[in-house]
Amino acid sequence: MSRMIRNLGIGEFFNMMGSAINTAAAVEAGRQPRPRDLHRLGIDPRWLNRARS
Repeated sequence: MSRMIRNLGIGEFFNMMGSAINTAAAVEAGRQPRPRDLHRLGIDPRWLNRARS
């Protein structure tokens, strides 16, 4: 994780953490995560749709 922090700016790190929290909360609540959050985490939203079907 420390290597990731060094490669990202501090703002981008907090954006990524926010996306991870938003995505986890959506999945726990049975909702579809936002495509923007998934992209930020490196997850293809189309893949997630197929995996959940």
